[in-house]
Amino acid sequence: MSLPEFFDPALFGGPFATGLCFAVALPLLGTYLRLRDEWLAALAFAQTAAAGALLAMLAGVPLALGGAGVAVLAATAKHFFEGAVRGAQGVFFALLLVLAWAASVLLAANLPLAERMAHALFDGQLYFSDTAQLVEGALCALAAMIVLRLLSRRLLLAHFFPEMLRASGQRPERARLVFDLLVAATLALATMSIGVMAAFALIFVPPLVAGRWAGHWRRALIVAVVCGIAAYTVAFVLALALDQPFGPLLGGLLVVVAALALLMPMRAAR
Repeated sequence: MSLPEFFDPALFGGPFATGLCFAVALPLLGTYLRLRDEWLAALAFAQTAAAGALLAMLAGVPLALGGAGVAVLAATAKHFFEGAVRGAQGVFFALLLVLAWAASVLLAANLPLAERMAHALFDGQLYFSDTAQLVEGALCALAAMIVLRLLSRRLLLAHFFPEMLRASGQRPERARLVFDLLVAATLALATMSIGVMAAFALIFVPPLVAGRWAGHWRRALIVAVVCGIAAYTVAFVLALALDQPFGPLLGGLLVVVAALALLMPMRAAR
């Protein structure tokens, strides 16, 4: 297969563009998740979206609607849980992850169609994505850039100086809730296209790399996005050239990148 065929709109151009949108959105969101040390939320929301998609198939509603709906409900429940149990975000994400995994496995074990769909959700079905998924990916990337542009200062203040934010009459919980809802919805839609673990890899590894190589916050955002796009593009081309599944190749490639980043000296923050 020649290189131009990889990006032929009639063949793989659409799927490539779909994944590229998530390769931009997920590292951006992941950088803020890593700042708050909530990277486990990414895996929990992705797994929850997969369980929601399987439930949606059982109910006869669109998979994206079910996955995004359940993930958004989980993000909302997180804030109620935080209000009731202070400092227990990690507990909530762990419990959510186990619950979503249990629901997914039980559905896959008892419904033949759900079993096939579960494999598709975990392995990724990027090459079979359609125009609707491209639109969803583009909207996620656009929403991530716009919302983070509007909320970035408040999210940073909420993490480093929450009392200063409250003193100005703003509630940090609102900014966090909007951000969490965006993360949950984006991960849910990404899961429908590139799979659970590939989505998690994109939201976890590029920010990890940025934290090691970038010298300050804005540069970290740029490095995370560049790393996500580069790894995604290489994995996409290799998967087609070698006739291999995309998700595992992307995950393995990002692990190699993360290992190199961790072995290199950390750049001092400025």
